[in-house]
Amino acid sequence: MKGFIVSAAHSGAGKTTLTLALMQALRARGVAFSPYKAGPDFIDPMWHRAVAGKTSYNLEPSMMPMAHIQQLFDRRDGMPVIEGVGGLFCGGSNSNTANLAMKLSIPVVFVVDAAGMAGSIAPLVAGFSGFHAEVHIAGVIANRVGSTGHALMLKEALAANGLPPLLGWLENDDACLLPERHLGLHLPHEEDVPDFSSALHLEDTFRALLQSASQADCRQPSGRKAEQGALLRNKRIAIARDDAFCFIYPANLEWIIAQGGLPDFFSPLAGECVPEGADALWLPGGYPELHAEALSGRGFYSIRMFIESNKPVLAECGGMMILGETLVSTEGEHWPMAGLLPFNVVMQKRLVSLGYRRSVSDSDSPLCGHEFHYSVREMHEDIPAAFDVEQGDAGVSYRQLRASYCHWYFPSSPETAARLFGAAI
Repeated sequence: MKGFIVSAAHSGAGKTTLTLALMQALRARGVAFSPYKAGPDFIDPMWHRAVAGKTSYNLEPSMMPMAHIQQLFDRRDGMPVIEGVGGLFCGGSNSNTANLAMKLSIPVVFVVDAAGMAGSIAPLVAGFSGFHAEVHIAGVIANRVGSTGHALMLKEALAANGLPPLLGWLENDDACLLPERHLGLHLPHEEDVPDFSSALHLEDTFRALLQSASQADCRQPSGRKAEQGALLRNKRIAIARDDAFCFIYPANLEWIIAQGGLPDFFSPLAGECVPEGADALWLPGGYPELHAEALSGRGFYSIRMFIESNKPVLAECGGMMILGETLVSTEGEHWPMAGLLPFNVVMQKRLVSLGYRRSVSDSDSPLCGHEFHYSVREMHEDIPAAFDVEQGDAGVSYRQLRASYCHWYFPSSPETAARLFGAAI
């Protein structure tokens, strides 16, 4: 086994919990591995980094050319451990975990929420393991197991039916639960990372597989880095980064640097101004709604002045939300924001929009991204759209500001992304 993807029958089965538990076990055993996350998630890779001590990269065929995915994959410094997205076969045919497993020729470790389950684990695993010949399920890890006896029943049910073996199990322990909210898990620095060592039980079969995998993929990174270029040569790009603006793909930052850009971080939440001398500004997504009161008192003077100076600005989701007049919470609280654009942002109790997005306004390859939010933008007047998109939020534009609910993946279309930061191409 040359690494594995952790997947399950459905969301909520415990993929993230089991992925973190396995990473802790690998690190404790001195097994070299590199973490990855299937899909466009921002928060799970933060937890991976907290546990693994190294950057976790997203792998998403719907947003990335396969050559780019392979480049990220080739940079691993040990066996790959990939957390899947949703259920194994959920999502479009190009974006589900099964498709990524096939493209990378890597086996699946299948997580089963076994609470209240015994022999029924067999038909469940039989259905998934036999559904697609090219998707190899190497074994099963059971979550929320009540006892050693319960684990033995699950193990025997799989073995009796010639199915992929039970590789391990995690006890049903409240201490191992990860706290969640509307956009996913809490951020790792907000909570103590659970210690899964006493609750995770690995079978000898899995230990042997890990040992052989670590020996087979005991390697240093290939040295292949992000493609070098000069699209942003010497452009100083101010980037908001704090707890309110934290949804940043690591590969996007690496792409900026590889293209000659000079990132310059600042914290709007701490009242910091846009750094002097910046040529462009990036306001990423995050959790402005959780910090609305603090942000409301900041005034955003430097951000408004930067935009009014007609310099290029990209505002994504949460970064867009602060540029309107008011942010309205689900409890009806009204928090004044920058007041630059004629809209209010109103938080909702349910998911408003979810999906992959493509900008089609340029002759270059489409700029790809993702939309996922629990708020709506209520416009007070019509202003031009920011993007020509196939579906989803086209956003709003003002001077050289482009703002929308989309989170863009810059390496998907380098020329298009560079133009958002003022590159003349």
